[in-house]
Amino acid sequence: MLIAALVALSLVQPVPAPAPTPTSVGKPVPGVKGPTLDAAHMELLTRISSKASVYLRSKQDKPTGAWGVKDGVAPFPAITALALSGLLDEPGVKQDDPVIAAAVGALLKAQQPDGSIQGGALPSYNTAISIAALAKVSDPKAKEAVAKAVAYLKSIQYGSGVELPAGTAEAPTPVGKEHSFYGGWGYGKHGRPDLSNTQWALEGLHAAGVGPDDASFQRALIFLQRCQMVDSVNEMSYADGSTQGGFIYATSENKDNVGIGQSFAGTIEETMDDGKKVSRLRCYGSMTYAGFKSYLYAGLKADDPRVIHAKEWMSAHYTLDENPGVGTDGLFYYYVTMARSLAASGEPTLPVKTDSASPRQANWAQDLIAKLASLQQEDGSFKPVDDRWMENDPVLITAYSLMALRSATPTKP
Repeated sequence: MLIAALVALSLVQPVPAPAPTPTSVGKPVPGVKGPTLDAAHMELLTRISSKASVYLRSKQDKPTGAWGVKDGVAPFPAITALALSGLLDEPGVKQDDPVIAAAVGALLKAQQPDGSIQGGALPSYNTAISIAALAKVSDPKAKEAVAKAVAYLKSIQYGSGVELPAGTAEAPTPVGKEHSFYGGWGYGKHGRPDLSNTQWALEGLHAAGVGPDDASFQRALIFLQRCQMVDSVNEMSYADGSTQGGFIYATSENKDNVGIGQSFAGTIEETMDDGKKVSRLRCYGSMTYAGFKSYLYAGLKADDPRVIHAKEWMSAHYTLDENPGVGTDGLFYYYVTMARSLAASGEPTLPVKTDSASPRQANWAQDLIAKLASLQQEDGSFKPVDDRWMENDPVLITAYSLMALRSATPTKP
């Protein structure tokens, strides 16, 4: 889901070719295999992703090289980076392609002296997504920009211990490990971190080659656990007795309501060990896939209890018809987060619970491709199904969809 703060934002590929290499689809976790497709779904993938690419190329603002431009200004580089990420994974694309080069130039131009990539607002969100796109570019200027942006992104993590200059825009408040903010990233405007910003930050760091042993990932693990609704994992009171296994949005509502948790899916009734029924924050799809992927990037293995709990929730709530827990809210954000998460796991199928003794093995990539094909419009864009979190914007949801399709693309051995 595109996070709530983006409601205030202003917005934010072409012929069949060989499949991209593993490093071109988002730097998957080492050793993973990736999705598998039959011939019919491979043909469908090629067709709809090509149409989506053509559409996005047609919507680039030529004078600036950016997307989401209003009155000659692109205030949110993340929108350009989302589109660029999908286009960069286009089979056979060249980095000197005029559209690619112009978009890279727009992001480089948006970098500030402190290393952030932003237009004056939401530095964490914009910087993280821009890093993930620029990390795919071989140009020395892009590599230099990524290094500076990574240093900045690390500095604004809650609990990083970095002393930022007085007056730094949206700088986090210093906190200790015991604080519910510790290890997360946020927009800044709510005064607290959230899982969506945190997963974007970890996505950017992972794409830039930052390893799981880095202090930023180790801090993030603590925040991630506190977003997972499992009593044995999460020591926060809002998870007491919970066995859901999935993830919520944040450990706090805002800077004034700390440590009480927040979920856009509301609450759910759970039965405790003593039989008592209590209300607990409800997990939902996009955040659970975000947490699952972040665990993998942080180096957790498939047999880690935290990963197992998340995967069990994913299996029990598998669907392409909605963002489970919140309906159609943030549906396209759900698609891209789901695709990138399952691609990172390297598993071509996901066991789905059924009434029978044996679970059904769902080929998630084929299911996703078929679903997106049903939502694609004649011009290559995708049909909005909800207007929350800006998902009535065809450029934004087409960028999400193209990124999801690239993650569903089989990789070469």
